[in-house]
Amino acid sequence: MLSFLSPLWFKSESPPSHLLLTLEQRNQLEQELKNLKKENVELQQALREKTAQATAKNEDLFLELLEVVDALETLLGYLEKNPDPQPGFFQRLPKSLGAVHRKFLSVLGKRQVLPIELQEGMEPDFKLCRVVDREVRNDWREQRITKIIRRGFRLEEKILRSTEVITSKPD
Repeated sequence: MLSFLSPLWFKSESPPSHLLLTLEQRNQLEQELKNLKKENVELQQALREKTAQATAKNEDLFLELLEVVDALETLLGYLEKNPDPQPGFFQRLPKSLGAVHRKFLSVLGKRQVLPIELQEGMEPDFKLCRVVDREVRNDWREQRITKIIRRGFRLEEKILRSTEVITSKPD
């Protein structure tokens, strides 16, 4: 064992000369320690601010989603109370569901989650869509989108979900 690491070293011996610091070195170490402590406090403050911002964003999202839930609960509540709804209800139902759908897409859009725009008749872009089936269509060129089964979405440049399509094939 090294003698200068022993607790007795502090009492009975002088430290080895290669362990001694000059006043300049000591001052430099103290300044670096102060700088590190200051940086630590600044980083902790920045982390608290980022956490508060993330929490606020989540709260906004949840409040907007609750509006969608409220609209759906209203429709479901009406159906529970009126097992045989009036014919006017069914006429208004597409409009009501469309409003809920638009609200939900708006919530996604505010967060940069956007639908992938593909149309029937287009040649499929396999970075954006996935072919789930093929159908014989002699009136279409081969490998054209004949039907969109499920719409895809992207978050900025990242594809969250590919659009699912059916494409044409010759007889």
